[in-house]
Amino acid sequence: MNGGERIIEGAIGAAGVRLDKALAEASGLSRERIKALMGEGRVMLGGKEVHQASLKPDLGTAFTIRVPEAAPAVAQAQDIPLTVAFEDEYLIVIDKPAGLVVHPAAGNLDGTLVNALLHHCKGELSGIGGVIRPGIVHRIDKETSGLLVVAKTDKAHEGLAQQFADHSIERAYLAVVAGVPKPPAGTVSGHIGRSDHDRKKMAVLHELNQRGKHAVTHYRLLKAFTGASLVECRLETGRTHQVRVHMASIGHALLGDPVYGRSPTRLRPILQAIRFTRQALHAAVLGFVHPVTGDELRFESTLPADMEELLVELGRSS
Repeated sequence: MNGGERIIEGAIGAAGVRLDKALAEASGLSRERIKALMGEGRVMLGGKEVHQASLKPDLGTAFTIRVPEAAPAVAQAQDIPLTVAFEDEYLIVIDKPAGLVVHPAAGNLDGTLVNALLHHCKGELSGIGGVIRPGIVHRIDKETSGLLVVAKTDKAHEGLAQQFADHSIERAYLAVVAGVPKPPAGTVSGHIGRSDHDRKKMAVLHELNQRGKHAVTHYRLLKAFTGASLVECRLETGRTHQVRVHMASIGHALLGDPVYGRSPTRLRPILQAIRFTRQALHAAVLGFVHPVTGDELRFESTLPADMEELLVELGRSS
C-alpha cells in the first residue's frame, strides 16, 4: 500500500474480451474508471504498463491495478432523515419526499439528497469515479416525490446507467392533471428539449428538430373527477420534466405545476385551501435488475399525504 492505495491483482478470465471490460468484471470498477486509471499509468498487464483499453489479452494473463485512495466528496455529509425502501452493499433505493433536491447545484448547495446519502452511507461508498460519493443515475424534480435508486459502487453505477440508457427500467408515476384525458389511455411522443421561448423550460419540439431528445410516455386514466383526474404515466424514456411536459402538451397539465400550466380556475380554491403548491406528481413504481446479483427488484410507493388529501378534496367537489 502507498498512501491509502489499493492493489487489485488477478488474471484475465476470458479470451477475446476487451481489456477494459475484462478488468471491470474482475475488479468491480467501471470501464470508464479503468480507462482513467490506464491514463494515469496505474494498470499493468503481464508486468508491463498498459494504456490500450481495446486490447484483447490472452486468457490467464496477469494484471495489477493500483487504485488510489478516493478523494473526499465536495459536498458535505448532513444528517437529513431518509426513507429507505431497499439497501445493500451495492445500491440504495430512496423514497424521496417532495421538497428535497437530489443533487447540489447553484441555489441548493446543501440540504440535498446527496448530502443526506454521504451521511447515511458513511464508510460504505467505494469512491465512484475516484471520488467518495453516491452514484446518481437518475433524478426526480425537487417538488416531485417518490422512488429513485442510487449506486454505492462503480460496478452498480455502470450497470444501472446501462439499464437507464437502454430503457429497460420500469418507472410509473401517479399524476393529478387538469381535465379528463380522451381517450382514457394513450401514448405521447415527441422530442423534448429547451424551449425556444424560455430557456428555463423544457418543451415538445418538432420531430425533425434534432436539438431535442426522443421521449415517450404512456398514460392511463385511473380516476376521473370534475375538472381533474388521476392518471398513471409510464416512462419509456426518461427526459427532464418528461411527464410534466408531455401531459401539458396534450392539454392536461399537472395540478399545482408552476411552470407548465395554470390550474383550472374552479380548482384553485381547493389547492389554496389545502396549501397544495407543488406539481401533483409521485414516482410510484421503480423496477430494475440488480446490476450485481442479477435479481429482479420492484418497489412501490404509496401516495404521500398531500396528494391523498388533494384526491379527497377533488372527490368532495365532484
